Amino acid sequence: MTQTLVDEKRRAAAWFRELRDQIVEAFEGLETAHQGEGEPGRFDVRETRRGSEDGSDAGGGLMSVMRGGCVFEKIGVNVSEVYGELGEVAQQAMAARGVPGMADDPRFWASGISLVAHMQNPHAPAVHMNTRMFWTPGAWWFGGGSDLNPCIEYDEDTAHFHATQKAHLDPHDEALYTQLKDWADEYFFVPHRGRARGVGGIFMDDRNSGDWEVDFALTQDIGRAFLPAYVPLVEKRIKQNWTEADKDAQLVHRGLYAEYNLVYDRGTKFGLATGHDADAVLMSLPPMAKWV
Repeated sequence: MTQTLVDEKRRAAAWFRELRDQIVEAFEGLETAHQGEGEPGRFDVRETRRGSEDGSDAGGGLMSVMRGGCVFEKIGVNVSEVYGELGEVAQQAMAARGVPGMADDPRFWASGISLVAHMQNPHAPAVHMNTRMFWTPGAWWFGGGSDLNPCIEYDEDTAHFHATQKAHLDPHDEALYTQLKDWADEYFFVPHRGRARGVGGIFMDDRNSGDWEVDFALTQDIGRAFLPAYVPLVEKRIKQNWTEADKDAQLVHRGLYAEYNLVYDRGTKFGLATGHDADAVLMSLPPMAKWV
């Protein structure tokens, strides 16, 4: 392993942790600013470990979850750095996607941040964000993005979320926003329901332009776009009055979110197939949901 590769992995993992710290601080600040009669929510933090068949070190991460806050009913912000050898099923899946060398060498390294927020107020939109770097002996790539999942849709909120993403992507390439928006629309579509999971956002995977610095800078700006895209929407909606019908609509929409993550989400499948902490992998599931 070259020193350049070691440095790239270190820098990527450090960035994901830095972004995690910024988000945790911002969200605990929202809890303090909008606290009700009870105490503002705080994140419970614990380390996670990836299991390996031979018991050797396979990496892990940090799982940060807040439950029952004034603003957030449940939110998880996870970072991880895992490595080792992929199991046969995961290796075959990677090879089927065309990952170079994956069919012959199961070694891998991956680091990233993953976030899902489910809100107390049905007018405040749920949200998902992740960015990651993946390495195998044959290739490296970046992936991730963010998408908005309101149960009660507001056109102006959707416009703000997308405009902020575009503003962070345009300096890299003005064609990127449309490409990554279309990718998100396709990726977050729920086939058995015939509809999208939410109102979209941006998404990319297997990003390798051949220039690691360029792709890393793009991935960082996708991460930097998240707070300015999302926090103003929470601040706008969190004090809005809601009815029991609104809450019912929220719970039904969460059922759609759970269906997608358990049936289709690539990150969920990869995390469970590679032996990562199941609670951390399934952190994205809502605290309560319903089906009609």
